[in-house]
Amino acid sequence: MKIALVKISGKTISEFLSTDKWIEIFKKLKLEFNGIVLVHGAGKSITEWSEKLGLETEFVNGQRVTTKEQMEVVAAVQAGVLNSQLTAKLNSSGFKAAGHSGIDHGSFVANYFNENLGYVGKPELVGSIDWINDLLAGQVIPVFSSVCADTGGNLMNVNADVFAESLAAAIKADTIFFVSDVEGVKINNSVRTTLTEEEITTGIVNGDITDGMIPKLQSCIQLLKKGINKIWIGAQINYQPKISIINSGTWIINQDEKQYELHRTA
Repeated sequence: MKIALVKISGKTISEFLSTDKWIEIFKKLKLEFNGIVLVHGAGKSITEWSEKLGLETEFVNGQRVTTKEQMEVVAAVQAGVLNSQLTAKLNSSGFKAAGHSGIDHGSFVANYFNENLGYVGKPELVGSIDWINDLLAGQVIPVFSSVCADTGGNLMNVNADVFAESLAAAIKADTIFFVSDVEGVKINNSVRTTLTEEEITTGIVNGDITDGMIPKLQSCIQLLKKGINKIWIGAQINYQPKISIINSGTWIINQDEKQYELHRTA
């Protein structure tokens, strides 16, 4: 089964909900892929709700420091309100969609990053994903929030890019689209059409790549290592079915592919 995983940022959600633009994009994707999975963040909304409740917001390398009180906000906003709204939007637009999180069926468990981040973890596949494959086979779009749980059942805040990495690897996705409010990955103030692992590592070290782009690109590196080679980052999926070309954003590629491109264009 040829699967596309689409990860949308918290900043993209409002456009998804307020217009039909993304419904049209999903219709095009269905012409190319047998199954579609949607993963969403909620960064902007979580920050807004936290401020209303008087909770301090702090990030370390793109990861939200999460206390137990903030974890309740993360779960309520991301796994509750936004997941329900996105699922309802797809269902009302002619798709079959079902809302889920990283907690469901015990497929994933979150391991703590470090004590300084609090209830923040990295998901690990520990159970079966047959139920996800069954949904996809039935033409259902699983809509995932990235909220997970630890081995003791405590709710855990998992960066949506990091969760998308684990989920994509588990379901053996063909193509992953990381959709954000940026045109692509900028190096020296210029959007790159392609990036390799070496270029990503160098960009992080020298400060060209910062904030939330760090965990996103670190996830891309892990995906390359797991054999998923079609990874895209950008704001606009101008996808042409059966042609598989997007003339925008940044493709994350293997070094071997980079050498091939240089040879081909020389």
